[in-house]
Amino acid sequence: MADRVYPAAKPAAANGTAAPAVNGGANPAFPANKAQLYNATRPTYRPQLPPRRKHRRSCCCCCCLWTTFFIITIVLLAAIAGAIFWVLYRPQRPSFSVSSLQVSQFNLTSTKLVSKFNLTVIARNPNKKVTFFYDPINISFSSDDLDIGSGSLPALTHGTKNVTTLKTVVSSSGQNLDDSAVSTLRSELKNKKTLPLEIKLDTKVKVKVGSLKTKKVGIRVKCNGIKITVPTGKSPTKATTSDVKCDVDLRIKIWKWTF
Repeated sequence: MADRVYPAAKPAAANGTAAPAVNGGANPAFPANKAQLYNATRPTYRPQLPPRRKHRRSCCCCCCLWTTFFIITIVLLAAIAGAIFWVLYRPQRPSFSVSSLQVSQFNLTSTKLVSKFNLTVIARNPNKKVTFFYDPINISFSSDDLDIGSGSLPALTHGTKNVTTLKTVVSSSGQNLDDSAVSTLRSELKNKKTLPLEIKLDTKVKVKVGSLKTKKVGIRVKCNGIKITVPTGKSPTKATTSDVKCDVDLRIKIWKWTF
């Protein structure tokens, strides 16, 4: 049985030679469309990696750690220094008390007040190694927030383990009062026969500890619980001061405010 002969895949050329293959024997190429032309000129998209912040975060954490360590170290050193200072000097506040108070004059009219008080104050310094230097001391008397007298004491150097007696006269010479103030004072005298009295001593003090001196700071001594009786004749009356309590407070001034 004879074999069949199939024609070639590509016909021969007219001159008897085989037709040349297009593109080296590959399939014939077609013209590129618009989408292919656009994508050919467009750059390849590569997504950007997020910036690395690990180094910056580590720097911030390190800075916060050292700052915290520095603050803790300063606090510990200050506490140690304070403890050593307390053990060596054992500083205490000075104390004040009203030894006696006499009312020599208290004349109240419809518009004015004339008063005179004899005041004796005892100042105590309980410290062995601390000295106080006081500026002139301003004294004010008030009753129900009404000023009824004022005075002063000279500057004072208060040595160690010292008790000093201070005497002065507090007075009011024709102080003008409004109707409400006069009414309040007269009501107190009529109903209770006595007037509540508050004494304030304001000054600045400088402290010397060993060879070290501090700057001046303001202090206020406030004495409450005093009752005075107005004299009816020429003889002065004496107030009871055995239960009088005097508190010493620092007066720190920051710009316009005093605390």
